[in-house]
Amino acid sequence: MSNRTLAIETTNAVGKTVTLKGWVHVRRNLGKLIFIDLRDGSGIVQVVFSPDFPQAHTTADQLRAEFVIAVSGNVVERKKKNPNLPTGEVELVAEQLTILNASETPPFEVDADTKDVKEELRLEYRYLDLRSNRLQKNLRNRSRVAHFCRQWLDSRGFVEIETPVLTKDSPEGAREYVVPSRLYPGKFYSLPQAPQTFKQLLMVAGFEKYYQFARCYRDEDERGDRQPEHTQLDLEMSFVEPADVWQLMEELLTAMLTEVYPGKRIAQAPWPRMSYDEVMKKFKTDRPDLRKDSENADELAFCWITDFPLFEQAADGKLTFAHNPFTRPHDEDIPLLDTDPLQARSFQYDLVLNGVELASGSIRNHEAKLQRKIFSLLGNSEAQIEEKFGAFLKALTYGAPPHGGIAPGLDRLMMVLENEPNIREVMAFPKTTDAKDLMLGAPSELSDEQLKDVHIQVKK
Repeated sequence: MSNRTLAIETTNAVGKTVTLKGWVHVRRNLGKLIFIDLRDGSGIVQVVFSPDFPQAHTTADQLRAEFVIAVSGNVVERKKKNPNLPTGEVELVAEQLTILNASETPPFEVDADTKDVKEELRLEYRYLDLRSNRLQKNLRNRSRVAHFCRQWLDSRGFVEIETPVLTKDSPEGAREYVVPSRLYPGKFYSLPQAPQTFKQLLMVAGFEKYYQFARCYRDEDERGDRQPEHTQLDLEMSFVEPADVWQLMEELLTAMLTEVYPGKRIAQAPWPRMSYDEVMKKFKTDRPDLRKDSENADELAFCWITDFPLFEQAADGKLTFAHNPFTRPHDEDIPLLDTDPLQARSFQYDLVLNGVELASGSIRNHEAKLQRKIFSLLGNSEAQIEEKFGAFLKALTYGAPPHGGIAPGLDRLMMVLENEPNIREVMAFPKTTDAKDLMLGAPSELSDEQLKDVHIQVKK
């Protein structure tokens, strides 16, 4: 790598002999001269093959789109500039060419915007789709956003902690993916819908400011805006009130946008706050788009929706949680749990961006007695509470501090910032809307031996 020059570096290398390595983006024959656009991770630069250098010129005749090459030569100023390329004022006159690897003819052109290619084909050949300029930009910006958030949170005393992926099932509103245990026949792990239990336990453990980029798993029915796995920036803090969480998020995202997306404009600061009752009365939805121009992708209209109901009534007439069962009710509404629980408001809040639910959060129940009561109102017997939540409730009895947090979805945030129609366009290897991996063929069947190892029989 020490003798390799990147495409973008050629702008400062006029008169120097350099070696470039990358992919053939486009190839053109113009009489005796052969031109290619060489692409690498930094960009594109034009390379010229002349009969004056026979080895390079003869080998260049074999080149096709997506061949991987190493080419050495002299960087010169271009006679005909290309203002559309950052390297458009220079070109490489090739003297030596080595084909590092050939390529089959791609099923679609990666030098064009692959948006118009059938999505099933794009997902089957995702490694080619990811070579397109648009997806390269999306994922590189995603990396920049994550990097900025990490640095910003680290500088403010947050600790990044990874929590387990193999865990116990937890009721958070969606079906869970389950993993059979080989060592314990008939028992299963669950993949977390969110690190809810663990982040609260970290507050009990004395980590007052925690975060992680958490992978979350939900076995949901087919929906265009969902994936079976997604990434969220999971945040939890001790000794906070809702306004503390809101202020943190506003400062973090504003700073990130200034650094990574300076062309975006925040419509209103501080961000508007509306109660659930207010927003439903005014907009008939709890995800309003407050932009003045809904077609302007560079306008970002954030708003907070607060004071959601603690409970909802299910179709069978029973109580169910509105967001999750760990949310604390308003102190003045706690007596309503005994008389009219459907009227109890919660310290639940959502962050909405341009009509998209970007994040959910709440102040949690830090008292075991209150948390147990809410579990009971949701129809759990004492035995069920102990079996499902006993360890968690025990932890709350050992001096759990008041705490709360929020978890913005990284995929949804990037979808809005990149003005993409769905989150698949900002994920490296997404699945289809019906949770299939068309590239690797998942889900797939297991061999009889594998099934035997985990004590499972498949009924056909």
